Amino acid sequence: MTTLKNITPNKEAMLLSMKKQLKDNISSIIDNFSEIVKIAKIEEIGQVSKSTQNEQELFEAQVRAANMVRASQSLLKLISDLKLLYILNDFKSINESVAHNCQEFKSLQLDCNEKLKIIREEMTSHLYELEDEYYSSLYK
Repeated sequence: MTTLKNITPNKEAMLLSMKKQLKDNISSIIDNFSEIVKIAKIEEIGQVSKSTQNEQELFEAQVRAANMVRASQSLLKLISDLKLLYILNDFKSINESVAHNCQEFKSLQLDCNEKLKIIREEMTSHLYELEDEYYSSLYK
């Protein structure tokens, strides 16, 4: 994890912006959800007709649900941005991974070289045997 000493002013401003966006989206979800719950209350007799009031409440609920979905999608994008920011700025982990891969590939290369040497030696011995058999045969 990065400490506060390692954060540049640009990154700090970006993190503060993300924090504000997080708070705004969460408050939007909470506000819209509480308003949807308020709409579901028992009807009161008003000046508008029952069907008109129902349509108005339905439309308001749809708009508030759409606002909740938009805020949720914004939170998902924020999470994705934070993951990307963490991955791109985690140089220590990236360097460790590259060093580990290099070491693994070098050991694999040494292993392959040893196996190729063994195969070469076996091929050489078999080739000598075949040449000896060929030159000493009667069918030559």
